[in-house]
Amino acid sequence: MTTTLYNKDIKTTAVKDGEDYIINGGKMWITNGLQADWMCCLANTSEGSQHKNKSLICLPMDAPGVQRARKICKMGMHSSDTAQIFFDNVRVPQKNCIGEEGHGFLYQMLQFQEERLFAIAAALAPMEKCIQETIDYTKQRKVFGSTVLSKQTVHFKLAELQTEVELLRSLMHRAVALYIDGNDVTKLASMGKLKAGRLMRTVADNCLQFWGGMGFTSEPFVSRAYRDFRLVSIGGGSDETMLSIICKYMGTL
Repeated sequence: MTTTLYNKDIKTTAVKDGEDYIINGGKMWITNGLQADWMCCLANTSEGSQHKNKSLICLPMDAPGVQRARKICKMGMHSSDTAQIFFDNVRVPQKNCIGEEGHGFLYQMLQFQEERLFAIAAALAPMEKCIQETIDYTKQRKVFGSTVLSKQTVHFKLAELQTEVELLRSLMHRAVALYIDGNDVTKLASMGKLKAGRLMRTVADNCLQFWGGMGFTSEPFVSRAYRDFRLVSIGGGSDETMLSIICKYMGTL
């Protein structure tokens, strides 16, 4: 999927030529861009309003003119490549347009509800893994004659973190139930995405601290979590974007 946080401001164009589109421009931060066979590309297909001139186009990545420029080196999420892509007069059939032409921005905004609900759901198990592995490790690690886990500040903090995870799970269940019933859950999805990103950072940071020097190595899951979890407050809509959406629904912005 080629999207940006500011979808209305994209510059990539798809100009009609006979029964085809001629696509020019570029995309950044494309997940799995180096190995993907197809791309769902959001492009400007007409002039006019920024909210009504975009379309989603299914674009084959082996089409002439598609350049996979480079793999972006990231601090985390190393199992998934992220690429910069350029389009130079890429010819794609107009029948590859997804849905109605000019509705791409709307489709993109609607799918954000599901994407953010998924982000909340995907956050729960890794956080619980961090907490449980920290419990297991601190049961064995000893300092000053007793286990780390026996220290009140440690087991109290882990209890607080687990409580926060359960609260996030409850928010997700409520939002998903409402969504299945056909409701607009943009506000709840944004709240959940905001909380998930911040809580994942808190869980990883607090748990890593209890691992001591071992937490600063690449061996335990918690050190990977510390790197990978940071993305959740950036990708799929930053914390600041989530706050802006929530404020709009509250009538304060």
